[in-house]
Amino acid sequence: MTGEPVTREAHMTGTPEPAGERLRRWRLVLGGDTADGTGHALSGQDAAMDGALTALYGRDDTARAGRERTGGLGASAPSVARWLGDIRTYFPSSVVQVMQRDAIDRLGLGTLLLEPEMLEAVEPDVHLVGTLLSLVKAMPETTRETARAVVRTVVEDLERRLATRTRATLTGALDRGARVRRPRHQDIDWNRTVAANLRHYLPDHRTVVPERLVGHGRASRSVEKEVVLCVDQSGSMAASVVYASVFGAVLASLRSVSTRLVVFDTEVVDLTERLDDPVDVLFGTRLGGGTDINRALAYCQSRITRPAETVVVLISDLYEGGIRDEMLRRVAAIKASGAQFVSLLALSDEGAPAYDREHAASLAALGAPAFACTPDLFPEVMAAAIEKRPLPIPDAEDGSDSRL
Repeated sequence: MTGEPVTREAHMTGTPEPAGERLRRWRLVLGGDTADGTGHALSGQDAAMDGALTALYGRDDTARAGRERTGGLGASAPSVARWLGDIRTYFPSSVVQVMQRDAIDRLGLGTLLLEPEMLEAVEPDVHLVGTLLSLVKAMPETTRETARAVVRTVVEDLERRLATRTRATLTGALDRGARVRRPRHQDIDWNRTVAANLRHYLPDHRTVVPERLVGHGRASRSVEKEVVLCVDQSGSMAASVVYASVFGAVLASLRSVSTRLVVFDTEVVDLTERLDDPVDVLFGTRLGGGTDINRALAYCQSRITRPAETVVVLISDLYEGGIRDEMLRRVAAIKASGAQFVSLLALSDEGAPAYDREHAASLAALGAPAFACTPDLFPEVMAAAIEKRPLPIPDAEDGSDSRL
């Protein structure tokens, strides 16, 4: 072996790990077949952890390297339920979510999620919601309410995490656009007025002479901005659909923003009327179809009534199944009308996505750069679009040009 796992405590204290602990960790990493070279036997909780890992990862090891390791969850619901309970006992939540995702991909766990007892045993997360939405057509009625409860748990957690900052950021952007320079007395923003006039401070009088007043715009009862979220619901965009639905509900709660949510594959569905409940929005989607971006943008373009006050956000990996050149002409027309156009390759925490680079480059040439966006960055992107300033495009971290 050319390297050794080191515990966090040993790294921080500089104290060498006991040889037995090093062998134990290598044994857990390597899986215990005859080629692992440790000669270390596991017992107690370590053996249970190894069993949970073997059940999930043992099969591919056997096929790949001729190992004798065996395991698997099979199609037995009771064994899967026990396994789900075991991994929640032995591993932290972040690891549990990764293992569940791998079980869905490697062992066909998705079909067992159609059973209520399975749903009650899993750790809810964004990826699980995406899987449930892809199964919704096959889901029996007895499972549907349990599935909605799982989805609602995830959605409410996302709303708690994202709503406050989103509302504050966008309200600030709208307020800045409404600020006036000759306000009435009751509309004066005294904090900003003082800051703008500090150079006029009179030490002898210990006061500031406000030569320039800065005020709040009076709260408008009319809609100031219109936002159109146009979301690709093909299977690869599952996490983006979840986040977009939550953000759509948050934006819809802002009185001065009119929000429209449109999802599409080869068909276009307007879910605006459901934005008061993002769970309803999600169960109105249909993950896994083809992609016709041009058709979706045509629908969104037909709904724009005040271009200069409108922001269109396309969330798609840009794998267009429709008419490519017509899609690009439509984007150009939307921008020429005065509307802001934002193209997000993904709205998720999953890192750099797969996307159509040729289409992304073509959008960039039109002045509509396409980039991946995390949920934490999304409020800043929307604020910049509302204020018509440069978008905060992140740098690529994987060597790919995600700034296109």
